[in-house]
Amino acid sequence: MSASIHDKLSRVRRPRVHITYEVETEGAQVVRELPFVVGVLGDFSGDPVQPLRPLAERKFIQIDRDNFDEVMGRLTPGLNLVVPNKLVDDGTEIAITLRFNGIEDFEPGRVLEQIPALKTLLETRNKLRDLMSKADRSEELELLLETILKDSGNMDHMSNQLVSKGES
Repeated sequence: MSASIHDKLSRVRRPRVHITYEVETEGAQVVRELPFVVGVLGDFSGDPVQPLRPLAERKFIQIDRDNFDEVMGRLTPGLNLVVPNKLVDDGTEIAITLRFNGIEDFEPGRVLEQIPALKTLLETRNKLRDLMSKADRSEELELLLETILKDSGNMDHMSNQLVSKGES
């Protein structure tokens, strides 16, 4: 359900800039106030998915907090980067493509989800955290994990099983 215009107007701040001029109408001086409107021109799409239209065909877009995500979705802003691979630190580089459809897409967690290598690391971290919390609650599991970690043969065997399950 859309909010009424009165609700929207009550959120609008009073203008800080007042531009007035005096007009003489039928012998009387009348003060008129001009609205203060700012237009910003720029390419805010970064590396867009779709090519931009020619400048002559573009129109002004009114943006406020109510339609910000909708406008971002239409602009399809994006970013294509090539960054050093600090995960391996062998001098290689990673190509990263980021897309933003709303203001939430700028949050660190959402950015991380768009980078496959970092997303995998986060998932592994979460699984380890879950395992640690389970081990804290279960002495049997804690003893089993200690046994596996002490014996390198067991560790290699478990590692191979995890890799084979990941491939299937």
